[in-house]
Amino acid sequence: MGIGFATGRRNFRKVLSAYIHTWKATKNNLPADIDVKLHLFVAYDVNYHNTKSTDYTNLPQEIVDAFESITFVGTKNALRSLEKLRDSRKFTQAELTSVFGAGYAGKRNAVLFAAIESQMDYFLFLDDDEYPMAVTKNHDTCLWSGQQVLLAHLKEIGNADYTNGFHCGYISPIPQIRFNKVLDEENFKRFIEAISNDIINWASIKALMESGGVTYASTDVLIANKAADVPLIGGCKFISGANLCINLKNPQKTLPFFNPPGARGEDTFLSTLLADKTVRRIPCYTFHDGFSIYQHLLDGALPIHLSAITTDSATVNLRFLNACIGWVRYKPLLTYITAPGEYEQRMRLIKSALDQTLPKLAEYFQDKRFFNIAVEFDKYSKNVKKHYNQFVLAQTTWKKVVNIF
Repeated sequence: MGIGFATGRRNFRKVLSAYIHTWKATKNNLPADIDVKLHLFVAYDVNYHNTKSTDYTNLPQEIVDAFESITFVGTKNALRSLEKLRDSRKFTQAELTSVFGAGYAGKRNAVLFAAIESQMDYFLFLDDDEYPMAVTKNHDTCLWSGQQVLLAHLKEIGNADYTNGFHCGYISPIPQIRFNKVLDEENFKRFIEAISNDIINWASIKALMESGGVTYASTDVLIANKAADVPLIGGCKFISGANLCINLKNPQKTLPFFNPPGARGEDTFLSTLLADKTVRRIPCYTFHDGFSIYQHLLDGALPIHLSAITTDSATVNLRFLNACIGWVRYKPLLTYITAPGEYEQRMRLIKSALDQTLPKLAEYFQDKRFFNIAVEFDKYSKNVKKHYNQFVLAQTTWKKVVNIF
């Protein structure tokens, strides 16, 4: 089983240690005739938070000993197999860039390719800001429970193409908004519904804002402890890019991650390709520390209250702005893929919503950079056909790549 990270934070080693120690404590629950060997694959980016390669490669010996092999993919140690692909005449530069280019999709594809090349049976993506624990709420008090993430995926992935767990904690970048005359609820609702994807609805966003931006784990999910099929919504089986396991028994059935240049959404675009795949939602949570303020959880300090995410913080507001820009960068392509016949009409509606609401957001947050959302939306909507062709090219190139094996 391969364990994969696309990381850029120093906290990576600490997060990895938490998963491995949890695995050591739970692997005895496996059937006696199953022997699981772990292999680690890490794509790291030293420029993301001004780190250095040793922040990722200098692992404690007890963690090194937990793996049969460890593969690092950085700027100075690209996979030799990728270099061979580049040196061969079987692929154009455009083809390789569509799959292994800059951005998170390219990093995820690089480690996934390495896992296939190393003949992994299964491959589990984890994130460096998600911890193997769940938080529920009882009478305004947080209750914490450890989560057996690797084991939960192993129980289901043998009969599925993908397994995906749940997330709790600080998943959403949307802060708690105190509505006023400048920005009322109706206008904020219109803005969020215009730029978000099909699985986000205003009722859930409003409830999340009222809870201070914290998503709590469902006790029903934890108690029932049953997996279920991920439903098909708008042509997509929506998954997340972490707490995500991929069956590699047949590499030809795997699919690449993709995002438009400078955008995110690699998990969303993968979701558009899963209609005919078996995708299972497993009853296992990870805690998303989206603002990197609860790293002490991994030291055993478990708070009984979680802080609300409010607009009083410049850092929170900037994260929200950046998330909104990321959403409008991939919303045109997502719409073009899932509803091509309605594309022009939907783009006009989004543009109208942005024209009406962005002046209110800029005034509310006292930040003119919110007008950049409209600029980015216009640019990416005009380039949607180009991005769609790149999306298709990534898929055909990936098929050529995996057919090598």
